[in-house]
Amino acid sequence: MNGAHDILSGPAAMIHARISRVQGSSPRETGAEMFITAQGMAGTIGGGQAEWQALARARDMLAKGTLRDTLDIALGPEIGQCCGGRILIELVRLGDSARAAHLARLQGAVRPHVLILGAGHVGRALARIMITLPCRTLLIDTRAAELRQAPDGVETCLTPLPEAEIATAPPASAFIVATHDHGLDFLLTLAALRRKDAAYVGLIGSATKRARFDRFARDHGAGTDTAALICPIGAAGLGDKRPEVIALMTAQEVISALGRATPAQAGACAVSS
Repeated sequence: MNGAHDILSGPAAMIHARISRVQGSSPRETGAEMFITAQGMAGTIGGGQAEWQALARARDMLAKGTLRDTLDIALGPEIGQCCGGRILIELVRLGDSARAAHLARLQGAVRPHVLILGAGHVGRALARIMITLPCRTLLIDTRAAELRQAPDGVETCLTPLPEAEIATAPPASAFIVATHDHGLDFLLTLAALRRKDAAYVGLIGSATKRARFDRFARDHGAGTDTAALICPIGAAGLGDKRPEVIALMTAQEVISALGRATPAQAGACAVSS
């Protein structure tokens, strides 16, 4: 959960808000949570008036020293939400031991890995989006100059052998291949497909590049199945070649694929709310 580590590690008094029951339709599922201080917050229980009420109640608890409370909220027109369901929110003030337990839980959660192979315009734009999402993003390139332009906060890897990063990635990882060299693109894409456990393998390009890759795989892939390959990625298939648009739509593809990853693929790669 983005920001939760910093809040839990800090000194401010805190309320843990968690959806403990859902009836009918709701923006978030049971277990969705927030960590709320007088000045900050991390996580979300779905936004809107329901979340605003939870924030207000939590800060009132902090001001009054209340240790525990609940909110039973109907998600109807009276609060400006049209979901039609009902949620029960449990609010608990966290002591030191509870904070430590939550911190350990979040640190122990294994985030899906997203490897972006190529730190050009599309790779950097995609990395900028992916670091805001619940996954570990790694931007990989053979060129130091390109990696120096990576967005702040992005984990980078300078290596002459990017295929080694593919080989050592955990199961159910996502691989997006967008290097400066078509031949390298083909080699890296083939390496990702050969794993057979990737949640997503995407190759930047066009329908023509996809056809060329399929021929390359037939000639050099020793029977590697290319059916799972996404090429072109993102908006490129619609003819929109702007890096930011391709990156945004590719991020959608990746997150959807990570969410569909089977238990056999994902292993322990559960995304914590």
